[in-house]
Amino acid sequence: MTNLAIRKMDQTSAAQRRTMRISRRVNPARSRAGFTLLEILVVVLIITILATIVGVKVVDKPGQARVAATKAQLVGFRSALQVYHMQNSMYPTQEQGLEALCRLPTTPPVPASYPDEGYLDTHNLPLDQWGRPYVYLVPGTDNQPYEVISYGSDGEPGGTGDAADISTAAM
Repeated sequence: MTNLAIRKMDQTSAAQRRTMRISRRVNPARSRAGFTLLEILVVVLIITILATIVGVKVVDKPGQARVAATKAQLVGFRSALQVYHMQNSMYPTQEQGLEALCRLPTTPPVPASYPDEGYLDTHNLPLDQWGRPYVYLVPGTDNQPYEVISYGSDGEPGGTGDAADISTAAM
């Protein structure tokens, strides 16, 4: 190789090196891809703190959540019983129970108009939030045609807090 060719190659590589230095200055993110370990640890710490705060608030009130879910289920029963009454001009008897909302009753009086899917979204009668069956009374208290009751967390009539009775008559 001649001296001229070697000098030309040195100039080209020097020009390429200058271009690379300039491009790094113009776009510094290109030279630094990804996150550092410290940044990742800070994000994990923040997520952990938030999860702890939310978790403590939710775990602190499971009794209230069960009471609210039971009340919502009672509203569902009340709606289903009203539709049953509108279609059949009667409520299920105490002997037929709430099962009459899931399956066609076999004990008289058998309703003449009964939908194939029943009156609830399920063919199994739901239990209250403590895993106990609801109590269905005909007639209900205070001259109501019926009453659906959950005896709360203790499963016994009466009680206070989340052990208090939850009833359609009180809604």
